[in-house]
Amino acid sequence: MTTPARPGFFNRALLTRAADALAVAVAVSLPWSTSATSILVVVWLAVLLPTLRLAELRRELTTAAGGLPVLLLLFGIAGMLWADVALIERWRGLDSFLKLLVIPLLFIQFRRSERADWVFGGYVIACVALLLASYVLVLWPELSFHFSSDFGVPVKNAPTQSGEFVTCIFGLLFLAVESFTRRQWLWLFGFLIVILAMLMDIFFVATGRTALVLILVLLILFAVKKLSRDGILILIASTIAIGAMAWSSSPYLRGRIVQIWTDFQSYEASDARNSSGERVEFAKKSIAFIREAPIIGHGTGSMPALFTKSAIGQTGAAAAAATTNPHNQTFAVAIQLGLIGAAVLWAMWIAHLLLFRGPGLVEWIGLVIVVQNIVGSLFNSHLFDFTQGWVYVLGVGVAGGMVLKRQSPKAAAGSAGPAP
Repeated sequence: MTTPARPGFFNRALLTRAADALAVAVAVSLPWSTSATSILVVVWLAVLLPTLRLAELRRELTTAAGGLPVLLLLFGIAGMLWADVALIERWRGLDSFLKLLVIPLLFIQFRRSERADWVFGGYVIACVALLLASYVLVLWPELSFHFSSDFGVPVKNAPTQSGEFVTCIFGLLFLAVESFTRRQWLWLFGFLIVILAMLMDIFFVATGRTALVLILVLLILFAVKKLSRDGILILIASTIAIGAMAWSSSPYLRGRIVQIWTDFQSYEASDARNSSGERVEFAKKSIAFIREAPIIGHGTGSMPALFTKSAIGQTGAAAAAATTNPHNQTFAVAIQLGLIGAAVLWAMWIAHLLLFRGPGLVEWIGLVIVVQNIVGSLFNSHLFDFTQGWVYVLGVGVAGGMVLKRQSPKAAAGSAGPAP
């Protein structure tokens, strides 16, 4: 005999639908507002948690994809015990790890949900709206005073905006190839327009240099995963043509790329304080800190104190080493949790790469997000950054739930039934 659904707020089916809607809302808010995203995540958790079962949690935590993020969080909690800083600094350090707990929760939710496509669709629509707002600021730059100090950047900053566009570009590129194969010309035209508009924004308006590296890496990955030999040749020719046109027609793009080398030369010659020089100093300091405590690190929340102390009495680029961000995710974990923590981080990334090794769109979206985080984390602490970190958590969690649902349809169907 079927147990009737409980009425009112604790109706599990109603809460499940509400949790799906809130996940979509989180995705829509993510490119626009950190405050809105933070609030929506709290509300989403409050709605989702009553719908979970112990068996579901146990199932996800015993897998590498779901368990390793939680293991890294638990290691971060343990790291508070040996950190030689104030308790408030330890809590601030732990805050960077907390979002990892959401990944297995999203696996559970989207194993049983039929609305995962809405999450990705909402994110793309939000990024397209951001793209339109960017072009509005380009056409009417006087409006920037009301939004952002960066030219053509309505909210946040150029590296974040260009990184969000890269995610959308490669998701839409997959759909464009599918549309071409199926001769769906109207959809193909629409996808290409959005892709080219986002590329133009990256090349001419707001260039994040990490985004340029990501585009090259993801193009190679896309060619290997999706294209035939003829398709690869077309992609190479198109990439060369678009790159040459962008390089020749965008002084802004050329300046951003050339600046990397000129800044480094200036740093080498006179210890000048600039972006390239600071990153070299961050790397030197980080390696020194890791050598001091190679196994379990200096403890959670220890980075600000270590960098600040190392900058005392320094000048030039070395004085800029008083930072809370070493601009490398592996360093950010290893300084606090040692090589053991770094090994857990890379094991998590590898587990998520393996989760998305299939040929479909969902697997491709998950793969793009994981590769983007890994490559971006060579130059930034992206997993600990707010927007990039939540893009990873939300993208891996939702796409991973869909993949796991396909791999075990009976388990997914059973979890969707009424609570006993």
